[in-house]
Amino acid sequence: MARFAGLNTQVLGISVDHVHCLRAWADSLGGVNYPLLSDFWPHGGVAKAYGVLREPDGTSERAIFIVDAQGIIRYIDVHNIGHQPSNEVLFAELLKIDPSSQWVDLTVADAPLPRGGIVMYCTPWCSDCRSARNWFAERGLIYTEVDISRHPTAKAQVRAWANGHETTPTFDIDGTIIVDFKPDQLAAVLKIS
Repeated sequence: MARFAGLNTQVLGISVDHVHCLRAWADSLGGVNYPLLSDFWPHGGVAKAYGVLREPDGTSERAIFIVDAQGIIRYIDVHNIGHQPSNEVLFAELLKIDPSSQWVDLTVADAPLPRGGIVMYCTPWCSDCRSARNWFAERGLIYTEVDISRHPTAKAQVRAWANGHETTPTFDIDGTIIVDFKPDQLAAVLKIS
């Protein structure tokens, strides 16, 4: 994931399964570090639009699409459900789209975790993280934000605090840990109303 992020790329998983099914699948893996989107209702609408819905049974093909910043599909790979293609092919395709991009090994530059004050561990795509940012802004609270998708040590720390899951946002407020966006708990720890 760090390599995809270093190429200015957002990975998304899309399935025709219901959101609860996707959550159970992700939990069975101990969490995933990219957003999972449900194409359940209208059933398979996105898969159908991309031409990968299997009409007879309502499932979708296993497929990879690379969509550029202008919304143009630049690469398509439809393959057997049991086959996991090499990411190296995807990296090569991404570099064709933006030859000037450079992969930065973010694990090498993994800085120490911040300590003290309000630290929010998050991901860019998390709706609860956006809600927490707004909550802090409405109260004029200053905090440090750490993107766990770009910081392996932070990701490991969040998993330790959240029983093996990558739950975002997770907060460290002067050593008090709050897993997930819980405004009442945040207000109590910060002693605000």
